[in-house]
Amino acid sequence: MKLITKILAVSALTFSLANATPHSLDVAHTEVGFSVKHLMITNVKGEFTDFGADIDFDYKTKTFNKLNATIQTKSVDTGIVKRDNHLRSEDFFLAEKHPQITFNMKSYEADGDEGIMTGDLTIRGTTKEVKLQVEDLGTVKDFEGNNRVGFSLRGKINRTDFGLKWNKALELGGLAVGEKVKLIIEVEAVEK
Repeated sequence: MKLITKILAVSALTFSLANATPHSLDVAHTEVGFSVKHLMITNVKGEFTDFGADIDFDYKTKTFNKLNATIQTKSVDTGIVKRDNHLRSEDFFLAEKHPQITFNMKSYEADGDEGIMTGDLTIRGTTKEVKLQVEDLGTVKDFEGNNRVGFSLRGKINRTDFGLKWNKALELGGLAVGEKVKLIIEVEAVEK
């Protein structure tokens, strides 16, 4: 019985991989953003402007077979040059030594047009497993007849787990920068 179960699992995986198609990011319609508390009272948002990804998506099963992304750390942009330079420094990303942030998907559990993507996130040389919620998954054929997939990724990480530990205590209690970081990613990709 165990052998039959294994054979069926391998067959299902082989079938799924056979139907997956590689995609290229449409960078003009993709955003890699984040949000973090400042002075414990407001959220400061930022983004990375230089990134890429390899995506294999199966239109029949609405399943991801691969999503591996690379983000150039120096491309961090919060709209304030002084803050961006501080984020690139050794207090945070240490961008000179760690020029890339990477995400490598390990598994995807589909639930209709949503799902959970689990993968290894590496920041500043530290790798941790993270779970990202896939939302608003949709597919369409564009004006030129190309298949496209679009979706949102949402998640939370603790920045100190990745060695981004800089902070300052506030006079009346609390810290200048929150430890929890919300990941806010919008993706559009086109079938190769």
